[in-house]
Amino acid sequence: IRLAIEVSAKTPTKAQQEAARRSTQVINYLKTQQLEKLQTTGINLNPTYNYPSNGNPQLTGYTATNSISFRVTTDRAGAILDAAVKNGATRIDGVSFVASEQAISTAQIQALKQATQDAQRQADAVLETLNLQRKEVIGIKIDSASNPNPIPLAQEAMKARADANATSTPVVGGEQQVEAAVTLDIGY
Repeated sequence: IRLAIEVSAKTPTKAQQEAARRSTQVINYLKTQQLEKLQTTGINLNPTYNYPSNGNPQLTGYTATNSISFRVTTDRAGAILDAAVKNGATRIDGVSFVASEQAISTAQIQALKQATQDAQRQADAVLETLNLQRKEVIGIKIDSASNPNPIPLAQEAMKARADANATSTPVVGGEQQVEAAVTLDIGY
């Protein structure tokens, strides 16, 4: 989950101090939630301008933004997001779904097994057509057992889901696919 605390004020000092105060409050809450990989991902301070019709921009203040990311299980994500907003977060910048390292490792092993079995079936089909018998595996090449990429959930979709259920933000994960390719050199 990526979220931010964004504050506007007339001076850069006031904007940054208020962002720091609110960020501390949000981080203190998040630290109590047994999250993984809690970290600051950005600290920004920018001037804010008004662009009147005469074309001369006028400085109107400053916006300070402190960004935070962390990992949490999908079943806890909605409640954590809601509480983070109550504690001072003003933006939810996105959610990405990533399977646990153990689940990915298990899926990679399964993908390699299936790819190997598929390679054997294909070789057997070709050898059978040629009236040949498979003897021994001479070589094995493992091309990949690719990790799945995180699946982002767009901010607009999250907002629509939050608007539809004001009690708690629903967060629903999806499936990730792990793929592997195995090449067998088989003697016959």
